[in-house]
Amino acid sequence: ADIKKAYRKLAQKYHPDTNSGSASTESKFKEISQAHDVIGDPKKRTEYDQLRTMMAGGPRFSGSGEQRINVEDLFGSLFGADFARAGRGQARGPARGQDLETEVSLSFLDSMSGPTVSLQVGPRVVKARLPQGVHDGARIRLAGKGADAGPGTRRGDLYVRIRVQPHKFFGRKDNDVTVRVPVLFTEAALGAEVQVPTLNGQPVTLKIPAGTASGKTFRVRGKGPELAGGRTDLLVTVDVTVPAKLTKQQRKLIEQLAELDTASPREGLDAGS
Repeated sequence: ADIKKAYRKLAQKYHPDTNSGSASTESKFKEISQAHDVIGDPKKRTEYDQLRTMMAGGPRFSGSGEQRINVEDLFGSLFGADFARAGRGQARGPARGQDLETEVSLSFLDSMSGPTVSLQVGPRVVKARLPQGVHDGARIRLAGKGADAGPGTRRGDLYVRIRVQPHKFFGRKDNDVTVRVPVLFTEAALGAEVQVPTLNGQPVTLKIPAGTASGKTFRVRGKGPELAGGRTDLLVTVDVTVPAKLTKQQRKLIEQLAELDTASPREGLDAGS
């Protein structure tokens, strides 16, 4: 039961799907799976214990022609270095320091630019350059930026959880930037050219065709941020606004339009159709 519990915990921690395709965690996940294959099988575990007794040092184990693996190191992966070294009666210091985790909050614009941030890790400050376009909730691994385990060892890793604050009008869809732009009823009905803001502060002109419905989204190619994969797009959604108060002339003109507009947009919505 202890073996299964330890395996599930570490398999979840080092699974490639939860570590953004990290090569190091993928390798660790494979080691953990191999360790569980050995110590989770009563026959293989007995063979391993017999070899440890005979060799008094945790030799390399090859069971039934499988690929050779250092089982002692893999025991350490599951239960810690002290467990793996118990059969040798030795008490060496750990090979690496402890992994640490912290959190950083970014503005929407900073998340797109790939900023350099200062992270408070215990009594020291770690500076790190974050990737451009980092998403809210992302977990970034900084190798060798974790805890120090003393002389002759290497530092653990530092994991940074990203929190991106929402922008007042920009948003995201995958790597593209989204924005909602209000337009007048007349602009949507007759067609118009409107100015749309972008992240770099230089607005672009969007041509709205006549008869555009509220909620219509237009893709402006190449006007999103430039990320590692290249320039992204700007997705513009138009919101048709209705005047809250009309002048007498405006009301008269709209009433005339209503008299001419005989087609109903609600045809077919009755319950019997």
